[in-house]
Amino acid sequence: MDRREYTGVFHATQHGYGFVTPDEGGEDWFIPARRTGGAWDGDRVVFVPCREDQEGERTAGKVVQVTQRGRSAVTGVLERREKKLWLIPGDPKLPGPILIRGGAHTAAPGDRAAAAIVTYGYGMGQTPSADLVESFGAAHTLTSAVRAILYDHRIPENFPQGVLDQAMETPDTVPPQALEGRLDLRDALVFTIDGDTARDFDDAVSLERDGAGRRVLGVHIADVSWYVRPGSPLDGEALARGTSVYFADRVVPMLPIPLSNGICSLNPGVDRLALSCFMTLDEKGEVVDSALARTVIRSARRLTYRGCNALLEGEKGAEEELLREAPVLREMEDLARQLRRRRRQRGSLFLESSEVAITCDENGEPVACALRGPGRSEGIIEEFMLLANETVAAALTRAGRPCVYRVHHKPDPDKLEALRTALNPLGYNLGAGDGFALQRVLDRAQGQPEGPMINTLVLRSQSKAMYSTQNDGHFGLASRCYCHFTSPIRRYPDLLVHRQVHALLDREKGTARDALEEGARQSTARELEAAAAQREIEKCYLARMMEGHVGEVFPAAVSGVTRFGLFLMLPNGVEGLLPVECLPPDEYHLREETMTLEGREAAHRYTLGAQLEVQVAAAVGAQGRVDFCLPGQRAEDLPYARPRPEAPSPLPRGRRKPKGRPVPRRRRGRR
Repeated sequence: MDRREYTGVFHATQHGYGFVTPDEGGEDWFIPARRTGGAWDGDRVVFVPCREDQEGERTAGKVVQVTQRGRSAVTGVLERREKKLWLIPGDPKLPGPILIRGGAHTAAPGDRAAAAIVTYGYGMGQTPSADLVESFGAAHTLTSAVRAILYDHRIPENFPQGVLDQAMETPDTVPPQALEGRLDLRDALVFTIDGDTARDFDDAVSLERDGAGRRVLGVHIADVSWYVRPGSPLDGEALARGTSVYFADRVVPMLPIPLSNGICSLNPGVDRLALSCFMTLDEKGEVVDSALARTVIRSARRLTYRGCNALLEGEKGAEEELLREAPVLREMEDLARQLRRRRRQRGSLFLESSEVAITCDENGEPVACALRGPGRSEGIIEEFMLLANETVAAALTRAGRPCVYRVHHKPDPDKLEALRTALNPLGYNLGAGDGFALQRVLDRAQGQPEGPMINTLVLRSQSKAMYSTQNDGHFGLASRCYCHFTSPIRRYPDLLVHRQVHALLDREKGTARDALEEGARQSTARELEAAAAQREIEKCYLARMMEGHVGEVFPAAVSGVTRFGLFLMLPNGVEGLLPVECLPPDEYHLREETMTLEGREAAHRYTLGAQLEVQVAAAVGAQGRVDFCLPGQRAEDLPYARPRPEAPSPLPRGRRKPKGRPVPRRRRGRR
């Protein structure tokens, strides 16, 4: 019997049991509810094997010591019980209720609040306790739910006073001394293309011909690094935040508004500092020459995706609206189409993607939403930004300069084998499992009933993109050398890359590799937190909108499959749960390899992408919760009174799934 002690991170579930990811790697260990040793989700622990809890091949253990707590605060709803105030954690994986001992006096029962943990509690009679830190307002409101989510993910809504003071001291026009040595592009046809509601403009584009008739693509990026200097309060806060967080009609910016929407933003008709990447392309769309330069630009116009798409799709009246830009836009689309074709030829992946666009009224309440895929002008900007990112990364690498790369590793062999196993029964051959083989599978599945499932399975097989000073390439883009250069207003890694470009132009040493690596690690961590917060907040907005549609019937498609039911997506992008108890009576079994829920009867078979009609049974915006039932089912017969199961999410690598564990649902990837 192995009697060694191991260390790792404990991952709790709302069912009491959990898993530990060992520091030395390998598969996760299953920890029964009675063996958690008082560990909370995210704690670092010491654990040992526990033979009596073994079930078949599943490796079980017990926690013997908590060495570091993963969280010092928790959010939830306050309740008064027997003259005492208690916090009911919003995260079902956390123990509760938590006794409130003291702290802020502005909170009241029924509020959503944050509390700093004083004691974690464990064993007979030991109750967790905490001091109140902040009240977010009444728990039933959308505002309190959003504020709590931001707090949970350590995303501050306000800036420290020292940072605000420095932002207010920043000039709101370009200082004359900043123009020295810059290439003047203020008379060139340079413009931005963004969404209708965008307020911060990182990038502008231009397209001209050189003396030899070759196309010269210019990608002009806001020179944030001129205003945000290393070691300054602005820089320290930007590093701590790592990224801006966008949701519905709001943004929590990485930089204060005077910079993000003001002097750093490439607003039309005003002088702005930029770093420009010029790429000369031959008739095949290959970059034959490139140059980086400090520039000053004056955006000729602020174009929108909607307006550009109308022009490119030939809508009536669009030509008159964009008379000056129309010829350039059409040539840009031709070039973007050529660049996209070249990426396909080298093995880049083209996964289907869409996002939910939420429309809010003047009070910030969601009133409509729709799934939106990329249009033709979005494709132009995507291709141009990808090419600029590659060109800058290659320039720094050739010069032997350290760089913060955007890295995407090849899929794990075990994940590829699982994908192969899932595809074979569907008649798809994964072949070598490289980018070309994966894309052939995606192309063949496009437009087929199983298409959404295939897209999801391929996406689940991919590793997560990250930032690193090691150039390990980008598998999804089939790029040997890639970085993020094009969004320094909202992403800290781009700001680090800009500083390295300045050092290259000045022939100076630049930022040390160790400092870049620290920035890369922090940026990766903050990106993950921001993405998680955005998903949770989006659910709250969508559920709030659906509160006015309870009882209505909608067509839906299966977007996730679990043992406890189906996750369904409506045509407008709203997602919710249809519990297995609401399905036609049958004995259901989950086939994980094909993500299919099957009953004994042949007609009762549900897989990703399957179409059915559902009725909205319940919607709670403050909880981000939408529940479905089948049309005609009575509310009193539905299983919504008991606690809602946690939404399925990807398991950490190597985690084994005990009976009843949810199956991961679809996640959108990021380049």
